[in-house]
Amino acid sequence: VQLQAYGGGLVQAGGSLRLSCTPSGGTLSNYAMGWFRQAPGKGREFVAARSYNGGIITYADSVKGRFTISGDNPKNTVYLDMNTLKLEDTGVYYCSATTSRLPTMKESWYEYWGRGTLVTVSS
Repeated sequence: VQLQAYGGGLVQAGGSLRLSCTPSGGTLSNYAMGWFRQAPGKGREFVAARSYNGGIITYADSVKGRFTISGDNPKNTVYLDMNTLKLEDTGVYYCSATTSRLPTMKESWYEYWGRGTLVTVSS
């Protein structure tokens, strides 16, 4: 399974952005999907995750109420809608997948990773 995340870019603080991720060579409904991010000079951190059917969703406290993870199985795509963006949301965002089917904040549980997409929030 290869993951491709896209949709990053430059946005002003308070703005919105949608990231997308497609697991090519695999079917979205077979994986729990996660989003992680890495800010400049920092380690990678969990952002959001959904179970294989979207029935269980979890978010990092720092993005609750602002970010929404969702999936479109017919389109085989998972999304991360980011609203009310803050400067501290700047970073490279990574899409990940695990065959465990259940969402987890643990980076080590994800078997597949895509190349990141850069999100830059400006003042």
